[in-house]
Amino acid sequence: MINSITLLEKITIAPPRAKIYSRLGFRKKTSLTSSQKQETDRHIEDAAALISLQGSFLILPLTGHDGRTIRLAGGLSFESEKLAAFLGQCREAALMGATAGSAIMDAIREKTSAGNLTTAVVYDATASEMADAALDWMMAYINRQLRREGKQLLPRRFSAGYSDFALTNQKALHQILQLEKFGVTLTPNFLLIPEKSVTAVTGIP
Repeated sequence: MINSITLLEKITIAPPRAKIYSRLGFRKKTSLTSSQKQETDRHIEDAAALISLQGSFLILPLTGHDGRTIRLAGGLSFESEKLAAFLGQCREAALMGATAGSAIMDAIREKTSAGNLTTAVVYDATASEMADAALDWMMAYINRQLRREGKQLLPRRFSAGYSDFALTNQKALHQILQLEKFGVTLTPNFLLIPEKSVTAVTGIP
């Protein structure tokens, strides 16, 4: 695949209800009354209406790694033994980023300030799971293209801040994925703003 960035101005997915309910702590054994479920579903739908999923991805050849430093085309490199092991014998890496937008974060703050904590918690869970689901959607999108070449992504992905893949790597990911085009900024502590924004790395064997 061409190592040029793909910008996705609009990612349309349904709220992953099972994952949202799981994040909220509602397991299969947990019983909800009909009215509680209706109220939660309504909050999920209201949150989804405020979420504007956008993202980007970039596929780059791996030019080498020594078990610690992963080098990619264009001079990009990451220091992480765990990421190096994760990518293993991959020939390429896919870098991905997505955001749920700022409107949902404004709504969460508004509901929290008003003391409507139940709604705020559901909004927060919905935004978290939809941002993560956007990466799932992106991986499926990439895989459809890779099939033409007889390739596919690794089934899992690796995020900055996990294990020894330091959060400081968020800076390089934010920059190369051009996330500023979606209004995503980076704090001095390498956190993405709006908060429900995510990045990840996976490989192509």
